[in-house]
Amino acid sequence: MSNSEEEEIARDYICFGNADATVIILDATSLERNLNLVYQILEITDKVIVCVNLLDEAKKKGIHIDFEELEKILGVPVVGTIARKKKTLNKLMEKIELICEGKLNLNPRKIVYKPYIENCIEELENYVEKNLPVDRKNLTRWVCLKLIDGNEKIIKKIEENLNIDLTNNKEFLDLKEKVNDILKFNGIRKNRIKDELISSSIFASENTYKDVVTLESNEYNKRDRKIDKVLTSKIWGIPIMLLFLGIIFWLTITVANYPSEWLSSFFGWFQVKLEYFFGIISAPEWLKGVLIDGVYKTLTWIIAVMLPPMAIFFPLFTILEDLGYLPRIAFNLDKFFRKAGTTGKQALTMCMGFGCNSAGVTGCRIIDSPREKIIAILTNAFVPCNGRFPFLITIASIFIGGLVASGNSVENAGEFGTEAAKNLVINNSTSISSSIIATIAVLCVVLLGVFITLFISKILSKTLLKGQSSSFVLELPPYRKPQIGQVIVRSIFDRTLFVLGRAIAVATPAGLVIWLFANINIENISILTYIANFFDPLAKLIGMDGYILTAFILGIPANEIVLPIILMCYMGSGTLVDLENTMTIGQILIQNGWTLLTAINVMIFTLLHFPCTTTLLTIKKETGSWKWAAWGFLMPTICGIAICMLTTGVWNLVKIIL
Repeated sequence: MSNSEEEEIARDYICFGNADATVIILDATSLERNLNLVYQILEITDKVIVCVNLLDEAKKKGIHIDFEELEKILGVPVVGTIARKKKTLNKLMEKIELICEGKLNLNPRKIVYKPYIENCIEELENYVEKNLPVDRKNLTRWVCLKLIDGNEKIIKKIEENLNIDLTNNKEFLDLKEKVNDILKFNGIRKNRIKDELISSSIFASENTYKDVVTLESNEYNKRDRKIDKVLTSKIWGIPIMLLFLGIIFWLTITVANYPSEWLSSFFGWFQVKLEYFFGIISAPEWLKGVLIDGVYKTLTWIIAVMLPPMAIFFPLFTILEDLGYLPRIAFNLDKFFRKAGTTGKQALTMCMGFGCNSAGVTGCRIIDSPREKIIAILTNAFVPCNGRFPFLITIASIFIGGLVASGNSVENAGEFGTEAAKNLVINNSTSISSSIIATIAVLCVVLLGVFITLFISKILSKTLLKGQSSSFVLELPPYRKPQIGQVIVRSIFDRTLFVLGRAIAVATPAGLVIWLFANINIENISILTYIANFFDPLAKLIGMDGYILTAFILGIPANEIVLPIILMCYMGSGTLVDLENTMTIGQILIQNGWTLLTAINVMIFTLLHFPCTTTLLTIKKETGSWKWAAWGFLMPTICGIAICMLTTGVWNLVKIIL
């Protein structure tokens, strides 16, 4: 009974993939709900092993499961496991091997539906069985249920995969008429058939649960429910969510500068060795420029400035995921997305977008409605991804936090000078208040992204993609103690190093190209300057300069390389300086005319501009159309330009008034 694309993929493979065995993983703490899936799959295949996982969590809650009785009722092997304890998986592997070798006698229990449903199955069984291929006779009962249900999409899948025609002949039409008469006689309308089938499955699951599970206390979920009353409450849910995100950002901003400084010092020391080596081999200056001033400095900047924030941010974010808190975020945001005319599932895909917008776009497969799926895909880039967070954190630390550290008043904040920049460098590293202000700034950018997501979703649902929001069921998992070791491994290898590796892969050719642009002159003017001058009029309208806008455009392969491109643009020699920490970056930016207004607009445009190439290609792949990829490019960019123009206009107006 699939409700989304990824469920359909799983169902089709179970039905038509000729699997030797199917392992169904159940949550021991939610066995009643999970058994519904077991009964559905037993309609399709007999070669099933039921794996009841999370026994340690069940034990903590006082939940006891009679595995022998459960195996007897289901008629298939049942194994209990604690997946993180490898020795508990041995018995599971043994059962899989026995089923694959055909050494187990299986007698799976089928759901007994209401008498009129069973009568309909009997009417269709002989017809379906004689039409199915010899090796697919086990699907007879399931195919009968799908024909009774009348889901044309599933029936078409059956006919395509089994190379048969079930519905286009007189015999079937006569049988269909009999089935309709049976249902009509029992007062069952067509749109109620699926509800009847689901209720029978749930009823079987409830009865099985009662027979095999004993509870030490009926209030085994009392602790989780008490916590949920606070974390998902209408009053405290959103503020606590913002507090958690704020703590993560604050820790990232506060701690990241120290390892960045250490890495920069190391890379500076190694650069001296490289230059000495190039001198020994008498390498030409242009080669030294390309490899050291172009590629090496770009790569080492990315590692020194991006690695520490990501190495701190991702483990902290993963801890929230391991705790079971992320689904609570989706629950808290569900009502807002429904008011925007979309589904609450979009909140889940938006959370995925914080990791990677491309992954968030792929995650939109969980959304049933094609209309709502496209809305979620087009708006996913409105939340900052891994590649944009380090840039946002760096700019917020330098300018927003630096505003506090350097002692500038708001009235004078737009005109940071060289002396103020020096004070900023000295004071900002130790100022707790500056890191808190920087955290609030990053949090405000995130909230702006969420607000724009809801606003654009509402507009799309009223115009280009009209429709009503659909409902969905969201299961709140139990709270669990995070596995710190696994969190570190997953966040470092699956996220931090993955994103860093992608940035390095893109930065290598980008560093080469940008260096060439900065050092190849036409009439004593570099190519990079020509490009920047071309975009400068538009950039001035949105409170930036041509070099910044050029960096965003040249950074389309990956957001991670925008800031190093900006820095390269500002260096008259076309090379990066040795960067000791983020404050050194601040001095370079301030000396090239950056003000608080510039920083605010850059942060806004970092949030709201065209997504990276990977995300655009993913949009095309998921929607099957370059049209939606073009919309995905234009919408955030137009929003970014419009908001930056508004910010610049208001800022200048206030300056005139003051």
